[in-house]
Amino acid sequence: MTDSARPEHLPRHGAPALALGHAELPDEAATAALADAIAPALAAGSIIFLCGELGAGKTSFARSLLRALGYQGRVKSPTFTLVELYNLSRFELYHFDFYRFTHEEEWLNAGFDELIGSSAAVSLIEWPERAGEGLPAPDLTVRLRYRDDRSTGRSAQLEAFSAPGVACLNAACAAGCCSLG
Repeated sequence: MTDSARPEHLPRHGAPALALGHAELPDEAATAALADAIAPALAAGSIIFLCGELGAGKTSFARSLLRALGYQGRVKSPTFTLVELYNLSRFELYHFDFYRFTHEEEWLNAGFDELIGSSAAVSLIEWPERAGEGLPAPDLTVRLRYRDDRSTGRSAQLEAFSAPGVACLNAACAAGCCSLG
């Protein structure tokens, strides 16, 4: 997506976050609660980055988000298919997984530039860092991490880069799933 084709709500790469949040996720139920809180605030055209090490909970978060959006079918990890499309009542959701990419331009070669940031869909992207700087900037980034002591559970840092991202972060905070700052 070129800057001239970029929807006005999307931030530019390198722009500072408008708001930050932090969530403690002691178990999968807490991760699901965070996704449940964000789901109602999602808007078509939004781009969400899911970052974190292997096993940090990116796909679990995606599954919970889809369930919160009303999807009842099987939610598969797109690790091998690269993208899964979900037709939801409010919008379509493209769930991307760029883990297997070895070159930054692979997402472009796959034609994903026509899908990511579509005004009719939400783009949920695992391993966005593998696509490089050419990938459109996110509205919201969810960085899932193991706790420092590597005990059970995770933590999440949420970074909102646009008004739609701030709406998602505010919804999570209002539900008691995270705190600002």
